Parts: sequence; structure tokens; C-alpha cells
Amino acid sequence: MNSKLTFQSIFFYINSWLFSICAVIVLAGIVTLYQSTFTSSHVNLLLKDIKAEQLFIHFLKAENHYFLSEAPAAESYSLTGTLFKLATNTQPQDIRTFLGRELPGLSIFDTGIAVAGDGTDFTNLPVESAPPLEVLLKEKELALDGENNEDSAAPPAIPDKKSVFIYHSHSWESFAPLLKDARDTNEAVSPNEQVNVIAVGKKLSEELARKGIGAVHDKTNTAAELKKKGWNWEDSYSLSRETVQAAMAENKDVKFLIDIHRDSLPREETTALIGEKRYARLFFVVGKEHKNYEQNLKAASDLHKALEAKYKGISRGVFVKGKSEGNGIYNQDLSERALLVEIGGVENNLEELDNSVKAFAEVFSEYYWEAEPVNADAN
Repeated sequence: MNSKLTFQSIFFYINSWLFSICAVIVLAGIVTLYQSTFTSSHVNLLLKDIKAEQLFIHFLKAENHYFLSEAPAAESYSLTGTLFKLATNTQPQDIRTFLGRELPGLSIFDTGIAVAGDGTDFTNLPVESAPPLEVLLKEKELALDGENNEDSAAPPAIPDKKSVFIYHSHSWESFAPLLKDARDTNEAVSPNEQVNVIAVGKKLSEELARKGIGAVHDKTNTAAELKKKGWNWEDSYSLSRETVQAAMAENKDVKFLIDIHRDSLPREETTALIGEKRYARLFFVVGKEHKNYEQNLKAASDLHKALEAKYKGISRGVFVKGKSEGNGIYNQDLSERALLVEIGGVENNLEELDNSVKAFAEVFSEYYWEAEPVNADAN
């Protein structure tokens, strides 16, 4: 009896010792992999398949082998599998985790598709990039001939209460059809407000005013301000954060933040024929590295669904990004109703953009007025 107990004690000691070593290796691997970017979202991703009851049953069976035969198979739990995922930062059932960090161009594989629109998959995810500031600030010849750049109708009166703040973290993003000799994404950039995303923001603020919604439209030349500070384009969200914070401090009525961008994909990916009109497709980006993540995700998802209900195919969906795939916050921690909307792509023309802005303003205004009683109660 004593020899049996001694053998069991030694066996238990060896198992405990090996488990401790494995635990140290796993923790070291986690810290090494994530370093300063390790956040709760990473924990949620790695441990999302673990259920508390499964873990309890696993340890119960380890102590009393009687439960090995009694526990249902569905409640079985693999501690080894979980440790493997933690140690290697891979998901065996997802091949992207094996290829994403090894092949050039697949570094965006961690971008999540929260809601997929028509044709949206992991082959056409948005990518953040920009040429040097000198290129962004260079004036270019415009190609507005034949483009109806101004509405014939008089500009609407802006309501006194301005509860929407429209801005552009990447104000240089322009559209090739509006520029002469612009052949690709790096060339479709300009500081001119007539041909970059500021023109889209201006149109949106006017359309919202026609719906009775007041909007403040910031027209900051982001590239010029970055140069003044000695910053690079990667600092654009830090710059726009200052702008947003100042606007919110000045105007307590601001409830919605809308950061407007344009995508870099070609027109076959960014254009939809709906009825007899062509629309520049749009999509939403939600940063997950902040406390308002779930609220902002819900707002973007609700707007996507509402857009698709009225204009099937106009939205490419809702993408979720962390710090490893982009900024990870996008100033969305400043409001529970902060949106980053990419409207159109580099090859969309002004008519397609206008059609989409009108559609977005129509759907957004309905969403806004439904939420307005809630805002009033909160105030």
C-alpha cells in the first residue's frame, strides 16, 4: 500500500511539475507574441471556445476517474488543445492563422468581418496605406469637365442644433475620375476639397440638413497639419482626435461622429447597380480596442442592415479591426455613436458618390430620429 501511494505521489508530482513548466512557457509565449498590444480582445479571441462548465468537468474527471465514463461526450474539454492555441497563437480550424504572418500581403488576416455584405470575403478586406506627405500635399490638375460638381438647388439652411460632427482623418483620399492622369491609389490623392473626401463630407452635411439634422463639417487639410507637427500619415488619427475632442468640448449637442474615407479597391468591387442608378458602395470600420466597441459595432451593424433593406448591395458590410490591423480605436472611444464610413473607392465618379451619400443620409436620418427620443431622455 505504501509503495502504491509513493508511486502515485511521484506520478502526481511529475505531472504537476510538467504542467507548471508548460504554464510558464505558455505565459512567456503570450507576452512575447502580444507585448504591449495584449488586450482583453485578444483574451476573448483565444478563450472564446472555453466554457466554465466544461473546464470544471475536466478538472473533476482528472481527480476522480469515475466521471470519465459518466460525463457526456459533448461536455468533454481538451486542455491540451487550449494550451496549444495559447502557446502558438493559432486557431487550428482556421487556415488563415497559419498563413497570415508568413506570406507578404496577408498581414491583414486578423481583420474581422462582423457583417458581410454582398461579395465581401477575406480577399477584399480594406487596407490602410498612403504615400509620403510630399505627395499628399502636391496640387494636381483637376478633371471636373462633365461632372456635376454642384447641385442646382440652393444650399439648405443648417439647423441651429448640430448633433453630428463630420470629419476626415485621411482628407487627402481622392477619386481618380476627378483628377487628370491619376492611374492608381497612390496618385489619386489631393489637398483640393473639390476632389477628395471633403467633397463627400460637404454633400453629406447638406443632405442631412435637408432632413432637419444639423452637422458640423470639419475641412482640415490633414496632410498639411501633419507636416506642421512633423508627424507622418500614421499619426493622422492622433491629429483628428484633437479635432474631435475640441469639437465635442465646444458643442455639447454632438452625439454622432462620422469619419469619412474612401477605399482603394477598383470600381468592380466598389460599385453597385441598384435599379437604374450606379452607387459607390460603402462599408463601416469598427475599432475593437476600447470600451465602446460593442455600442459602436451595434450602430454600424444597424445602419448596414437598414441600408441593405432599402438599397440592396450598397453596403459591403462591417469590418472589425484591432491594433495589429490598423489604428484599433479610430476615435470611437469618444462616443458610443462613432462611425468610420468608407464611401466608394478610388475609381468611383461624382455621380456614383452623390447617389450613395443621398442614400446614406436618408437611412441615417431615419436611424437618427428613432434614437432622438433616447437622446432627449438621457439629457
